[in-house]
Amino acid sequence: MKFIYLRIKSFFNSITGSIAFYPTLYAVLALGFAFIMKWLESIGISRYLQDSFSPLVVNDIETARNILTTLIAGGISILVFSFSMVMLLLSQAATNYSPRVLPSLISNKTHQVILGAFLSSIIYNIITIIGIEPTGKDYQIPGFSVLIGIITALIALGAFVYFIHSISSSIQINNILKNIYQNSKDQLETEINNDNNTTDFPNTTDWDIYNSYESGTIQNISSTSLKSYCLDQSIQIEVLFHKGEYLITDSPLFKSNKKLNDDQVKEILKNFLYQESEIVKDNYTLGFKQITEIGIKAMSPPGINDPGTAINTINFLTDLFAIRLKRSDHSIIIEGNKPIIKLSITPFNHFIHNILAPYRNYCNHDFTVMMSLIQMINRLKKCNNISNDYVQTLDHQLELMMHDAENGIKNPIDLKILKSTID
Repeated sequence: MKFIYLRIKSFFNSITGSIAFYPTLYAVLALGFAFIMKWLESIGISRYLQDSFSPLVVNDIETARNILTTLIAGGISILVFSFSMVMLLLSQAATNYSPRVLPSLISNKTHQVILGAFLSSIIYNIITIIGIEPTGKDYQIPGFSVLIGIITALIALGAFVYFIHSISSSIQINNILKNIYQNSKDQLETEINNDNNTTDFPNTTDWDIYNSYESGTIQNISSTSLKSYCLDQSIQIEVLFHKGEYLITDSPLFKSNKKLNDDQVKEILKNFLYQESEIVKDNYTLGFKQITEIGIKAMSPPGINDPGTAINTINFLTDLFAIRLKRSDHSIIIEGNKPIIKLSITPFNHFIHNILAPYRNYCNHDFTVMMSLIQMINRLKKCNNISNDYVQTLDHQLELMMHDAENGIKNPIDLKILKSTID
């Protein structure tokens, strides 16, 4: 059941991440609502409103047609302009920051809902204007449907005003970084809360190794479903890859303490979710990488030299690393006192080295950025951590930074100031 839930959740996250999801949903709802209104018109709702609230009902065919035609034409113009603005936003974000930030911008539900409001208003008004028949003596104009069309157009117009404000805010780099940071922080804290900090797991040297059946990036694991299946089969397994790692066919995937048949292997493999899109909510390490890429993009030629953005990314990474220090380099899922699954996690020393190495390579010539990196290490050394090895890793990174700074910064006064800031 947990496996089915995770599959459904993954599929839902995938389709809602599409920019066309909410516009399509709203278009279908608008189409259904338009036919419901046609049915209400057939039973005389406009005639009733004409008798009871005549100022609210349009009772002239030409006026109704002119209004709906204007609303449809105006709505299409706004829709085209809005989609153009979204495409411009995505292009600018990919060029100035990083292509990896596109999934979070595309999946912005506010923009999708606003585009859906435009589209639904147009579709509803088209169906309504089609339903207006030639003048007849006993014909009742669908005045109530026209009134609803005017109301939907006004709502869409208000959404367009908010759209301009929202899209101008979403492209700001601070908002992009804050969104990535928050998603990474939430996912990291969730994993820390679920970590039992146990290190007791059997030696797996002689266990049987099972390979992957397909190529791809495994971004998530259904650990709850996997644990339940292992308990039912009385087996223990060790996962041999890190989340977000790309695997090719026949790559070692996991070990088992028992010999497994093909059906058992297939059931276990169902809990590994292949997904090429990088969703930070599923894997916090992707957030670190995206923030790093934005910082490096700001400093690497031929891009604009923007140390301010690079320093902002370092500040966000400092907070995230402070949280990462509270997590161990292993994750073991237990049931009672028995370890069931050992998950592979990128060790902290490798992880922080992979994040900081690009900064050292691309920013070692900039005094302000190197100062921020050194200050970051100094602050992290004072944070709570669960391993003394983490402090040694931070000291090692500090040595690497000073080595690269000495190669990149030629001014001896600047180098002296940097050395004086080391704790």
